[in-house]
Amino acid sequence: MTVTVLAAVLVTLTGLLTACGDDGPPTIDYVVDARISSYNANTVDGNADGVLMATTRMLPGFSYLGAQGQVTPDRDIGTVTPVPGEGLTLRYDFDPRARFSDGQALDCDDLVLAWAAMSGRFPGFRPATTAGYRDIDRIDCAAGDRTATVAFAPGRDYRDWLSLFGAGTLLPAHVVARDAGVAGVLDPLRGGNRAVTTKIAKAWNSGFALTPGPIDETRFPSSGPYRIEGYSESGGLVLVPNDTWWGDAPQTQRIAIWGRGTDTDSKLADGSFDIVDVTGGLTDDDDIRPSGDAAVQPLPQPNRALAVEEVVLAQRGALGTLRARQALASCIPRDALARQFGQGAQVWNLRVLPPSDNLAGQLNGSFGRAYARPDLPRARALSGDGQAEAGRASMRVRVGYLAPTARHQKMVAAMAESCRRVGIEVVDAGAPDITPGALGRTVDALIVANGAGFAAAGAANPSRDAYQLRGGDPLNLGGFRSPEVSGAVDALVTADLAADRLPLVRAIENAAWSALPSIPLFAAPRVQRWNGLVDNVVAGLGRNGTGWNMDRWTVRE
Repeated sequence: MTVTVLAAVLVTLTGLLTACGDDGPPTIDYVVDARISSYNANTVDGNADGVLMATTRMLPGFSYLGAQGQVTPDRDIGTVTPVPGEGLTLRYDFDPRARFSDGQALDCDDLVLAWAAMSGRFPGFRPATTAGYRDIDRIDCAAGDRTATVAFAPGRDYRDWLSLFGAGTLLPAHVVARDAGVAGVLDPLRGGNRAVTTKIAKAWNSGFALTPGPIDETRFPSSGPYRIEGYSESGGLVLVPNDTWWGDAPQTQRIAIWGRGTDTDSKLADGSFDIVDVTGGLTDDDDIRPSGDAAVQPLPQPNRALAVEEVVLAQRGALGTLRARQALASCIPRDALARQFGQGAQVWNLRVLPPSDNLAGQLNGSFGRAYARPDLPRARALSGDGQAEAGRASMRVRVGYLAPTARHQKMVAAMAESCRRVGIEVVDAGAPDITPGALGRTVDALIVANGAGFAAAGAANPSRDAYQLRGGDPLNLGGFRSPEVSGAVDALVTADLAADRLPLVRAIENAAWSALPSIPLFAAPRVQRWNGLVDNVVAGLGRNGTGWNMDRWTVRE
């Protein structure tokens, strides 16, 4: 029977788990704050929406992020072996059994497509970031090969290399080729055929869109333990075991993932779910918990957080000048925001290091002191309020966020109340359909985690997230450019020793606080809870969320 927990009041009255229907296998209802808009977590929008929270066990790679956000090899897909010699060279060997649910083997084509899409070298692709992939010089393999050699450019030994070609990155190249109308992706990509490469890029960018409704299974083949069975607003994204999976069989026969745009509000309101992983303050009542006996409620630990909530500022429009950005930063009550909305977190001043990083503690207090709390006289002077016309604000700043999020709504209201006193009008521009592309167009600032995400974000190694400040990288949503910062980021992600990274982080943060591409606030708060009816659940701190090991979850009937 389906194990879907009913409202808490019914559990209190009966003391029993009540089934919701008897026509299917046991189901785990998993509520996330991701907007499950695509099968591709690697585009700007897919990354921002938190798509990896749903796809991490449908599209595994050569590694995955574990509970602490640490990179862990996934030998079900294959092995990665460093090749001795000058510079970083890696040998990728696919497991001979590795294949998609439609029977197509995982091979060189999938690897090269992922590199081409995320390297920044091929026209038309819109990746979330080029971090790491931009440093690869070439991939040696032939179409259909199960082995490939990946050589990095001289001097570009990317420190976080084990995370490359990880979970969510190996999209089915044969589906992309079919959509692009070509026999395969390798020849056009390597041959420099711009017209065909553009078609391949279009298929990779938009060919994996997911919306509630009928699912074309040929478009979304799985290479992991679960596959998509259906998607609807009333039923969520339903995952069932992939019959062609060669690894250990998943322990639960049915998982329904409830993301934004599905019936999450009622589930959060009455507790009719089993597991939840959402941003803190998603609803007005932050005491989100599943109904049922022995509810597990991990306490928030801001010092372990891998993500920092920030206000990213557009480098054009109302905030196009440094003076305007300084004025806004001077009236935002960072100290009060942390107290009221940070779930015990301190004001965080770093963009490239999260609270969990070993270097972070000794650095955090060294930056952002001028903006630790509001300086209204300075904000008034910078905004030109004294010269504003009577009754009119000297600046109007539209702050966007993914709505509805009750906490962000209140945060924007607190910003508006503080900044109103110095003639800066802060406008709530939160919207359920907002995308990163809104920044600098329909909004002037965007509340996100780690500079680019609306949902779970971060990893134990912060190399990838440092690209939020690198000029020209798609993760840099605001369009900030500084040769000094870009050079420091490039050096940071190849530096192995903490002694080498420390001065680079200092250089980046000094420059960033001078130019204000963003305003860091505090450790991004998360609510991660589950009831006593599910086992083997471990809260995930990385951008893949608590679903990092969903194939190990079990449910009691």
